Amino acid sequence: MIRLYSASAKPFHSDHCCKLVSLIDSCKSMQQIKQTHSQLVTTALISHPVSAHKLLKLTAYVSLSYAHKLFDQIPQPDLFIYNTMIKAHSMLPHSCHNSFAVFRSLIRDSGVFPNRYSFVYAFGACGNGLGMQEGQQVRVHAVKTGLENNIFVLNALIGMYGKWGLVEEGWKVFQWAVDRDLYSWNTMIAAYVGSGDMIRAKELFDGMQERDVVSWSTIIAGYVQVGCFMEALDLFNEMLQIGPRPNEYTLVSAFAACSNLVALDQGKWIHAYIGRGEIKMNERLLASIIDMYAKCGEIESAFRVFFNYKVKQKVWPWNAMIGGFAMHGKPDEAINVFEQMKVEKVSPNKVTFIALLNACSHGYMVEQGKLYFRLMVSDYAITPEIEHYGCMVDLLSRSGFLKEAEDMISIMPMAPDVAIWGALLNACRIYKDIERGHRIGRIIKDMDPNHIGCHVLLSNIYSTSGRWNEARMLREKNELGNERKKIPGCSSIELKGTFH
Repeated sequence: MIRLYSASAKPFHSDHCCKLVSLIDSCKSMQQIKQTHSQLVTTALISHPVSAHKLLKLTAYVSLSYAHKLFDQIPQPDLFIYNTMIKAHSMLPHSCHNSFAVFRSLIRDSGVFPNRYSFVYAFGACGNGLGMQEGQQVRVHAVKTGLENNIFVLNALIGMYGKWGLVEEGWKVFQWAVDRDLYSWNTMIAAYVGSGDMIRAKELFDGMQERDVVSWSTIIAGYVQVGCFMEALDLFNEMLQIGPRPNEYTLVSAFAACSNLVALDQGKWIHAYIGRGEIKMNERLLASIIDMYAKCGEIESAFRVFFNYKVKQKVWPWNAMIGGFAMHGKPDEAINVFEQMKVEKVSPNKVTFIALLNACSHGYMVEQGKLYFRLMVSDYAITPEIEHYGCMVDLLSRSGFLKEAEDMISIMPMAPDVAIWGALLNACRIYKDIERGHRIGRIIKDMDPNHIGCHVLLSNIYSTSGRWNEARMLREKNELGNERKKIPGCSSIELKGTFH
């Protein structure tokens, strides 16, 4: 790693140092940061640990690449400066290799002894984007420095294994840990939740002597993640009775459970609880409230919530509202929200365009859908994914443009899935395109021979066109080949906030 020095640097005085430190604190833009950086170099204050660290920490939030250049100009960075760079790079998956490079430089070149934070940030980098080889190297250095049993380092090690999906390796670390704190338990539970193993996660949760809001929020989110919405709401209600006060993360999961259960009364109660509990609203929480009302059939309430709250600087509430209108077959309203989003200078993301294209599909708005599909790429540099192509195929198929829909499938840069072909097959049934339907049916059959929906659609296509023998043969073949029994359906009803 190259270290740069200023040959024309002037000696510095403490008064000048204090003024420049104050100047760093007042920087509001990248231009001001660069000007302050120039002064630090010309006055030799770049080698002063306080001023160098302050500028480095500030720059890392604005431009990590510039921060790294600044780091390379510091003649003898201390441990605090090294840790700042390791941490800053570790938080971005595409920059984790730089975090590891700085950590390796600290170990090999600096002559500075790493501390527990060095290893915490390095393990974080390994979990966020590096592989097992780098993680094991960091672990070896933790053993060499005698820090492997430090509780902060142990927790980071458990977290790293959890992010890799190596939950049993994390469990081994957890088991032989001499000391464990609440964070250790929460990290281990989060690892099991991340792997979808809610049985082990709940066993750990039940074995905790002390639980905080993170413990409760993690286990509730886990049940929502695996589709156990009733269990999530039961735990949420238990938390209200015996646990700590829920925070915004807990409530996002509770609203998600209500959305999936169509539990409107419970959702309304939680919404009212936010006001009573003086819980600070943020964009994620607002989006979950909008989504809950929309999925429970209360689109007017969803829009009222969206309109009344002002925390809409980020994309999530806008996506929820556009998606809600699309779900309720209100494409014009969805498009109006998107246009207002542009006025407010909120940048859309890929989810925005999935919701928007869905709205166009429900409204048979072919030209509008084509326009937004083009804008996504040309104006916002968003690369279409399979979901966007699926929306376009659905839009064209619903609107009767079956050839265009098939052409869209043929130009997809990824392999179409059964759902995309199925949308076109269903359109062939509606618009009585027998030959195309027969051909697409064969494609789906090759992809998934046991796809019952495909057989049913093909049979309906043949029946509609009067090809009774082919329809009968397909149904008989389906009945003979399908030995699986249907799982009996069940339903629940919410009465006065209780499910039956």
